[in-house]
Amino acid sequence: MTAPAAERASTRAAAQVVALVGSAGGLRGFMRVLEELPNDLAAAVVVVMHLQAAHPSMLATILARSSRLPVKQAEGGDRLEPGHVYVAPPGAHLLVRADGSLQLDLTPPVRFLRPSADVLLQSLATAYAADSLAVVFSGTGSDGAAGARAIKASGGVVLAQDEESSDYFGMPSAAIASGAVDRVLALDQIAGAVVGFVRPCLS
Repeated sequence: MTAPAAERASTRAAAQVVALVGSAGGLRGFMRVLEELPNDLAAAVVVVMHLQAAHPSMLATILARSSRLPVKQAEGGDRLEPGHVYVAPPGAHLLVRADGSLQLDLTPPVRFLRPSADVLLQSLATAYAADSLAVVFSGTGSDGAAGARAIKASGGVVLAQDEESSDYFGMPSAAIASGAVDRVLALDQIAGAVVGFVRPCLS
């Protein structure tokens, strides 16, 4: 880690960030993984799912029912804390900043999507580099593939849900085709892989 990167990392509450991204069929995957993550997970979790901007989202509330970790809808200025889950709201891109804070961005949709998985993952790659893990879940389209390449290029790790356990294989397939995916896993293997990536808390 370069000196400036080390200095930035020392100011961040969460030393590592796990991003879960998906679309159609992704909710089932998010719920399954959050249900299995330990309540002392030493990383923050950020979630992007394609949502209709015209309607309030219940996604954070739904995920909270399955999660051992506290879940909230992300707000601009939130600081990422380990063992907490932040869900992108409808109608805004969610970005991670180098100081470990979150930004809501109202720039135009990317390929008709806002929030966009690519926007989140590209910001995460810049802010957290090798301390970032992206998981691409079930979904239609190719959102997340460009972000996966950015995570991989920055030294982070990318996982993708396999076809057999996906309701829709578009998003995982596009990420895999990008050449950025480190492991393709069945849904029941993903939580274990996330825990294996996250360094334990230092006491």
